[in-house]
This record gives sequence, structure tokens and C-alpha cells, in this order.
Amino acid sequence: MEPRHILSQKSKVKVKKPKQYKVIMHNDDYTTMEFVIEVLVRIFNKKLEEAQKVMLDVHKAGKGIAGIYSYDIAMTKASTAMNWAKEEGFPFKLSVEEV
Repeated sequence: MEPRHILSQKSKVKVKKPKQYKVIMHNDDYTTMEFVIEVLVRIFNKKLEEAQKVMLDVHKAGKGIAGIYSYDIAMTKASTAMNWAKEEGFPFKLSVEEV
């Protein structure tokens, strides 16, 4: 009987990082600055100082980045914020774009 040779093969598994998406807040003439800050603190877990900076970006530049997340988290946070805004009577709009 001949000895059998077992070949061992090492396979390299490449793990791709999930794509990231930014949640963008858009300025409007009706949503209050206070509400935008509250959304940033409560939904996007920003500290007050950072929330104020993003709010000023939205106010001055017309848009600001609320955060960068995986797709599902970005969509959930954006829709949660827009639903809350709708309940409060604000036409606040957020969008999600791939980074």
C-alpha cells in the first residue's frame, strides 16, 4: 500500500468593510434650530457642542452631516428623525448618500 499524501491548502479570506453612508440634514425655512439640535442629540447621539456645530452648518451652508453609518443604521436614523419632525409639524428633510 502506498502512503497517501494530504495536501493542506491555506485559503485567505478577505473581509470587506461594509460601505458607509452619511446622513445629510437639509435646511428649510421652518424647522427650528432647537429642534435640529434635539434631533442630533437624541437620535444621532451628538454632544451638545457638536450638535450646535452641525446645526450651524445646516443653517449657513444649506446642509450638514449628522453622521456616518452602515446603510441600515443610516436609513433608520434618517427615517426616525423625519417621522419625529413630521409629528412636530416640521418639513425637516434628511437624505442618505454613500461615502
